[in-house]
Amino acid sequence: MQKFSIGIIGGAGYTGGELLRILLNHPAADITFVHSRSDAGRPVWTAHPDLLGETDMHFTEDFSAPVDVFFLCVGHGEATKFLNEAHIGAATKIIDLSQDFRLLSNAQHNERKFVYGLPELNREQIKAAISIANPGCFATAIQLGLLPLAKAGLLEGVYTTGITGATGAGQSLAATSHFSWRAANIGAYKTLSHQHLQEIGQSLSQLQPAKNVDLSFVPWRGDFTRGIFTSSTLHCTAKRETLVELFLDYYKTHPFVHINQEAIYLKQVVNTNKCVVQLEKVGSKLVVHSAIDNLTKGASGQAVQNMNLMLGLPEDCGLKLKPSAF
Repeated sequence: MQKFSIGIIGGAGYTGGELLRILLNHPAADITFVHSRSDAGRPVWTAHPDLLGETDMHFTEDFSAPVDVFFLCVGHGEATKFLNEAHIGAATKIIDLSQDFRLLSNAQHNERKFVYGLPELNREQIKAAISIANPGCFATAIQLGLLPLAKAGLLEGVYTTGITGATGAGQSLAATSHFSWRAANIGAYKTLSHQHLQEIGQSLSQLQPAKNVDLSFVPWRGDFTRGIFTSSTLHCTAKRETLVELFLDYYKTHPFVHINQEAIYLKQVVNTNKCVVQLEKVGSKLVVHSAIDNLTKGASGQAVQNMNLMLGLPEDCGLKLKPSAF
């Protein structure tokens, strides 16, 4: 299999570490450098102790070596700053994991046009793209539960709740990411104002342009490490069996989304690039549950999925990951 050179910018954080775990075992990936200003000169395993014995690479501040693909695992706003300061060849592919270029209004940066990287929505555009804006974690989970309904024109008002693990808050410490706050505790945050609402609305409008979707979202912080579980409630008169067939048909060519007829749970997806979806119907109310791992399908795994599509590789290459199960 042909090898492609990879550069990672911001390799010391959660998404950078998860990206390393995947790419070190990817048959087509050759990691050229792992950039970090804060950890430059140190072995990669000092920031990611589980990688001791997996690689002898060191973090570096130098990203001048030519690569086929740049992954930007930086904070929101930092991707734009990096691209303004760096001189990256026009043919080099970029996959940005921040939110800087997800919205159509911000998708153009100089000569680069960023494609929204949700493969289950934009697979063909991703294959032809040079630059990808990787979706947000909550946005991914919610959208994968709603896309088939939007394509069928069945969305109007949607009320969604969702809970995420501590890694969703990033590696920098805050009062609500400390163990003493998280342990045996949950809490709502950014009620009805979460930053992922705009990209979700943008995607749903792409499939259902004639009808506006009123989406209300209440996110929760959970007392676990990783994973996202969302539940979207809406009015729908169609029979559950009809809706299940609608979902099965929509996702029949997408390898990472699975429709489950029984109750789903978080451990089915933790440490994988999968999304599992379950539909429940009571009277005229439909509830769509969806679960993903926020660090894989919600971030680094989806970024590699996008890389595979951009490079003409099998979509699931390097992403057949083991669920934790217990």
